[in-house]
Amino acid sequence: MGTVFWESPFVLDPPPAAVERPGDVDLHVPAGDGRHPAVVVVHGVPGPPEAPDARDWPLYRGYGALLAEAGVLTAIPRLTVASPDDLYTVAARVAAAAEMLRADPRVDADRLGLWFFSGAGLLLGDWLRDPPAWLRGVAATYPLLAPLPGWPPVDPRFRPIDVLDLPAGAGVGAAQTEGAARPTLVLTRAGRERPEVAPTIEAFTAVARRRGIPLCVVDVPNGQHGFDALDHTEESRDAVRTARDTLLTLLTAP
Repeated sequence: MGTVFWESPFVLDPPPAAVERPGDVDLHVPAGDGRHPAVVVVHGVPGPPEAPDARDWPLYRGYGALLAEAGVLTAIPRLTVASPDDLYTVAARVAAAAEMLRADPRVDADRLGLWFFSGAGLLLGDWLRDPPAWLRGVAATYPLLAPLPGWPPVDPRFRPIDVLDLPAGAGVGAAQTEGAARPTLVLTRAGRERPEVAPTIEAFTAVARRRGIPLCVVDVPNGQHGFDALDHTEESRDAVRTARDTLLTLLTAP
């Protein structure tokens, strides 16, 4: 039997960062003093019930180290989803992790980003609807952007495609904005995406472009869902670096 996804190594090999674990949030801390930009990494949900804590997967430890290498203090909260109702709790935990970063004296509280993976893409809606002024950029890698067919009813706030047709600040989500403009979304698409996920990404991208939503697309033509752990190719490595560097540019722009 081959290596399971959560045991697969990250496609890059950044130097390990110092990791702090205050409760259910891991902090990957960059070297050096001063106020750092920060990112909340929102791991894929739901995870397989037999999988270990996602914060211990080589994939997410790799992303934490990769961001810390670039001078970004990174928070990875532990998230558990067993049913659509759990999305409310998970959304609140992501928002709490962002506020935890903003309160950290090592962080520049006005320069934060969020990076969503896989099923966590459903949580994008709050941040697109009600983006706070401190949210400089959002990334989404092989995200699920609409509930799958056959799911029970899901709150509209967890339908990111629907949110695009609303003006920024039109609702009240976890971000509690004051009407800031929508942040640029760095969207990484896998060419060999799962058939149940690919249509949600295609539909979201079409609506975003039609509505003029700031969008930067990183394509991985030969990558599968989870390419950053499963496809150890130069194409995969380039895509991860490009997404990281694009988000970093957004975080550090004047």
